[in-house]
Amino acid sequence: MVYTQQRIHETVERQRRFFASGQTLDVDWRIEQLKKLRTAMVRYEQELLDALRQDLGRSEAEAYFCDIGTVILEVNEILRGIKRWARPETHFSGLTCFPSRFTKVYKMPYGTVLIISPFNFPILLALGVLAAAISGGNTAVIKASSKSAACTTLLKRMIAETYPESFVTVIDGGHDVADLCLAERFDKIFYTGSPKVGMHVMEAAAKHLTPVALELGGETGNWCIVRKDADLRDAARKIAFFKLLNSGQICININQVAVAEEAAEDFIRALKEEFTRQIGSALENPEYPRLISLQAYEKCANEADAYRERIVFGGRGDPNRLRFEPTILYPVDRNEPIVQQELFNPLLPVVPFRDDQVDNLLDTIASREHGLALYLFTKDLKWAKRVMATQQYGGGCINEVCLHMMVKGVPFNGTGHSGMGAYHGEWGFREFTHPATVLIGSTFGNLPLREHPYGGKGGWKWKLLKLFER
Repeated sequence: MVYTQQRIHETVERQRRFFASGQTLDVDWRIEQLKKLRTAMVRYEQELLDALRQDLGRSEAEAYFCDIGTVILEVNEILRGIKRWARPETHFSGLTCFPSRFTKVYKMPYGTVLIISPFNFPILLALGVLAAAISGGNTAVIKASSKSAACTTLLKRMIAETYPESFVTVIDGGHDVADLCLAERFDKIFYTGSPKVGMHVMEAAAKHLTPVALELGGETGNWCIVRKDADLRDAARKIAFFKLLNSGQICININQVAVAEEAAEDFIRALKEEFTRQIGSALENPEYPRLISLQAYEKCANEADAYRERIVFGGRGDPNRLRFEPTILYPVDRNEPIVQQELFNPLLPVVPFRDDQVDNLLDTIASREHGLALYLFTKDLKWAKRVMATQQYGGGCINEVCLHMMVKGVPFNGTGHSGMGAYHGEWGFREFTHPATVLIGSTFGNLPLREHPYGGKGGWKWKLLKLFER
């Protein structure tokens, strides 16, 4: 299908008319739509698994864990809480608003929203965000990635068979189609992707003063710090698992590991063993995912070639299958270009530092753009908690990786170059609703305090204002 500005405009207007009907305001109706989404995830499970295998080379277990099951969990969390979240809040108006006694805060949907989803988790980051948009009572246009073509084709059919186009629809195409969408006036835009494109989205949204939520990878990458007192085998096991996942194409993945030089050799030895234990020969193991495109493969291969003399593990690739081995680069200085950009591939630079100068390392990290994630491995929990309470980042873990995004009731978000806004569960409901404050007045007992004439300083109105407004 060829998308033109006119066709996209008609789609948006059709959704605006549907939203104006008021049907999405009914919370029970939203619940029904969320259940339809959950049912569709189950019904299309095998087709989703096949599409994820075709686009990213995912094994069935990894595909279900990362994209399918996670959407179902998200929907279930919303279904358990939506009636409570959507209930209007009641507040006492206070003496300054007398004779009003009560003020309501209504959780109002924005209207028609645009969701721009990426290729790396093409199901989760389209339908997980959609679940949040539906929970808030919005209609939605999903601009799915052209890079994950099989998943996008399936999403179009799946959504078309689940919802009317006037409520939810999926649009495919490249950056040109995304720009056609951004030219329209939406009521909210949710974008997941790179900081560079995030700036472009904000610029387009500013023309309509459209509020945006951005989930970005972080321009200078996510740091992991391994202190000399850490359980090195445990750290290596978890880091290896995470770097293998989706072949490193994860916005919260570890971009580089800073390891205390006192423990660096032991850590690298343990990391090599874990990569070998978990994946064996990566290029031959059918469970190992591939890079999304030849362009992504070549970028990875070229970066590895630039560090060929410092590759201590891995370093081989297969351009025909778009696979590149998990690759350890050591030693890498913290100021080299490779640790000042988001890699989004299975390369793992290891940056040595003196353990007694860890605060200097933290100063370096803090001076760069904020990452989406921060990971610490140490037995000194007092130090780790202090770091987590003082650094700027989206979210993170102590002695663990990535699982913070699986916790129910907490937000997933970034800050600065790693994003703005938050979602998951109630936080997603909040992201897609506007809290509207409504004071309920009275026609009896009104005081002339706020009305002219005020009189001079020291008069009775002045004294009452001093009494009430303190």
